[in-house]
Amino acid sequence: MVDDVTNGSRETRKLDGSACDSVLDRNCSERKELFEGVRRVVLKLGTRLVTRKDHRLNTKLIERLAADVADLRRKEIQVAVVSSGAVGAGMGRLGLEDRPRRLSALQATAAVGQGLLMNAYKLAFRTHNVPVGQVLLTADDLDNRRRYVNARNTLDSLFRFGAVPVLNENDSVAVEELQLSVGDNDRLSALVAHLIDADLLVILTDVDGFYSEDPDRHSDARLIARVEEIRPEMIERAGRAGSHVSLGGMRSKLEAAQSVTRGGRLAVIANGHRIGLSRILAGAPAGTLFLAARERLPGRKLWIANSRRSGAVIVDDGAVEAIVKRGKSLLPSGILKVEGAFEAGELIAVEDRRRMEVARGVVKYGSSDVQRILGKSTGEVVSILDVESGGEVVHRDDLVVL
Repeated sequence: MVDDVTNGSRETRKLDGSACDSVLDRNCSERKELFEGVRRVVLKLGTRLVTRKDHRLNTKLIERLAADVADLRRKEIQVAVVSSGAVGAGMGRLGLEDRPRRLSALQATAAVGQGLLMNAYKLAFRTHNVPVGQVLLTADDLDNRRRYVNARNTLDSLFRFGAVPVLNENDSVAVEELQLSVGDNDRLSALVAHLIDADLLVILTDVDGFYSEDPDRHSDARLIARVEEIRPEMIERAGRAGSHVSLGGMRSKLEAAQSVTRGGRLAVIANGHRIGLSRILAGAPAGTLFLAARERLPGRKLWIANSRRSGAVIVDDGAVEAIVKRGKSLLPSGILKVEGAFEAGELIAVEDRRRMEVARGVVKYGSSDVQRILGKSTGEVVSILDVESGGEVVHRDDLVVL
C-alpha cells in the first residue's frame, strides 16, 4: 500500500528534486512515466507558503510559481492555481498578530487580503505575458449541480483564452467555510480537479509530505514516498491543523488526495519551499505520490461523492448489503430512521445502524415523505404518497458507495 523513503538524512538530500539514484530510482522513473501524459494540473498553495511569518505575501515564491507555470504552458500543460492566503495577507496589511475570531472581522480581513493576493499573482504572471483570471467560489457554488457546471464552463473558457485561473474560497462572503475550518482550500482543490478534468493535483505546503507518524512528535517518523490506496485509518491518524493562520492540516490534504484518486487522478503532496511544480512534473522524488484508483468514478458520481449532504437516512443491514455488495437502489423498506430535513433532489447520506456513512445519493422524496414511507413496501408507498409507482428512495444511478 505504501512505500517508505529511506532514513531522514538521505531523505533530506533528495527532496530538493535532484537527480534520481540508488533506492529512489524506482520512485523517480515511475513518476516520470506517470507524469508524461499529464496535460492539465491543479496546483494548491497553502497559506504558510503564500505568506511569510510576518503575514506579508511571499512574493518570491509567487514569482517562482509564475515562472514554473509559464514554462509548463510552453509544453502545452495547463495549470489552475488554488491559492490560500487571503486571510493571512489581510492580517499582514492590517497589522494583526492573530487570526480574528469574530466572523465579520475575519471576512473583512479576507476582503483586504484577497486584493493583495491577486495583485501579486497579476504582477508575477505579467512578467511572462500571461493573463490571470480570479475565480472566487463558495461551497454552495460547487454543491449545487447547476452552479457546479457553470463554474466548469467558466474555467474551460479561461483556458481557451490562454489565462491562468487563480481560485480561492470567497472568504469575504462565505460563512460555513470560515466558521467550520473545512481545510482552507484543500477540498476546493480536489473539487476543481474534478471540475476541469485535471490529470494531477499537486498540493504544496510547508511539510515534506505524508509521514508514517507526526514528525514533530516522533523522531522515527518516515516519509511515505508512494501510496497506492488512502485507507480510513491513515486519515484518522493524520495531524490536525497546527497554525493560527492556516486552517488546513495533513488530514484535509489526505482527504483531498483521496477524492482525486477516486476520480482516477494522481496527487502529490510536497514541500513548496524546497521544490517547484516543474521539478515535480519532471519526476523529481519529492513528497508523497498518491496513485489513481483502478476504478474511476464517472463525473456525476464524483460530484455526488464530494458534495455536502442535506440530511441522512439510517438503514438496516439488509439494505446495506444490497447497496454495497449488490449495487442495488435504496428502497423504503430498508429505511429505519430519517435524520435532518431535506427536499426531493438534494443529496443525503445513507448510514448503517452504527451511523457510519456507507453511501451518498440524490433522494427522490423530501424528508417528510420519506418519514411517512420508511419500512413500507413499494405497493404501500403508492397509496401513501398517491404516486404512480413507489420505486426507489435513491436510484442506484444516483447513489455512490463510500
